[in-house]
Amino acid sequence: MFMENVPNFKFDGLAWLFLGVANSDSLLYDEEFAGYLKDYPENFRYDKALSREEKNKKGGKMYVQDKIEEYSDEIFKLLDNGAHIYFCGLKGMMPGIQDTLKRVAEERGESWEQKLTQLRKNKQWHVEVY
Repeated sequence: MFMENVPNFKFDGLAWLFLGVANSDSLLYDEEFAGYLKDYPENFRYDKALSREEKNKKGGKMYVQDKIEEYSDEIFKLLDNGAHIYFCGLKGMMPGIQDTLKRVAEERGESWEQKLTQLRKNKQWHVEVY
């Protein structure tokens, strides 16, 4: 996306990566992502959830859904403006993420079921779990 050698092409969107791992030793491509942050500050955001090293606001382990909740206003605004959201990883993470998105939507006075239906209809919702 950023590093491809394509003449006259410049990525002008936003890629925002939320990466969840147990500890910083498990971070893959961290140096590359840090380089993207430095080189493309307007186009790349990188938030890590380190479950064995960080605490969420309730004092529990930090997971991706905690980061999603922290930035929920921005995320929902991006989704409302056509952004795509991708989830990749263990299928066991999805219930916590879905619960968080539902709670956040309800706090905003929205129906998560309707929003999810619309995201799927618009092909903005992507899940690849195993």
